[in-house]
Amino acid sequence: MIKTTIKVALASLLFVTVCSADTSYGTVNGEKITKDEVNQIVGAQGIDFDTLDKATQKKVLDMIVDRKLLMQKASKSGVESSKEFKDKLELLKKDLALNVWMEQEAKKLEKSTTESELKEFYKNNKKNFETPAELKASHILVKTEDEAKAIIKQLDGAKDVKSEFAKLAKEKSTGPSGANGGDLGWFPASRMVPEFSAAAEKLKKGTYTKTPVKTQFGYHIIYLEDKKPAGSKKFDEVKEQIKEIVNRNKFNKFVETTVSELKKDAKIELK
Repeated sequence: MIKTTIKVALASLLFVTVCSADTSYGTVNGEKITKDEVNQIVGAQGIDFDTLDKATQKKVLDMIVDRKLLMQKASKSGVESSKEFKDKLELLKKDLALNVWMEQEAKKLEKSTTESELKEFYKNNKKNFETPAELKASHILVKTEDEAKAIIKQLDGAKDVKSEFAKLAKEKSTGPSGANGGDLGWFPASRMVPEFSAAAEKLKKGTYTKTPVKTQFGYHIIYLEDKKPAGSKKFDEVKEQIKEIVNRNKFNKFVETTVSELKKDAKIELK
């Protein structure tokens, strides 16, 4: 039950928006289209309205205009004086009170977070910030072993191996990286099929495989440009990420403890 409450609490926070009454995107019968209303349409998807193209912005505003017109009609209909409306309004007010209170408590907890807490979390969870060893390589992929051997022979006679490798990759490679000279960029060995990774890891920087490397895709010639050893990200690199985790954990704990305390004195009768 407590875990469910925490999830509901966090979900509720996502719908709390900062009041932006000063920002207006137009009017409908004299009523402003506010930043909050725009955020209700795009904010839930994590989209910044101001980064959208003009055509998409217009679609969003058109949706708000339609909604506002219907809202204005509903208001004029007298529905607000009905019992059904008043009952639902009370529920909404209570839900809004919960949302605003949770936002306030979350901000208090965030302010209480210290640098030492963040460093302690980093120290105790250093494994989570480890980075694997990485390779920077290029490859030429062909269908047959004879084709691969012929390419290796050409590389053996090249004065500038790196340039020649890129040239041959563009001309002969059947892999998608061929157009970029066979460049695969940086990658952990685990990303590639075992035969490819094993061959690439054995290479020294600036060298290439002297025999074709067979995989399920065909025959590869691999050129290793660079290597990075395994390591850990520094605290400053992950500080903001850690802050989010620590604050979220604090908030979850706060909700769990608060619910637990409230239950001690609450009269709860379930059917």
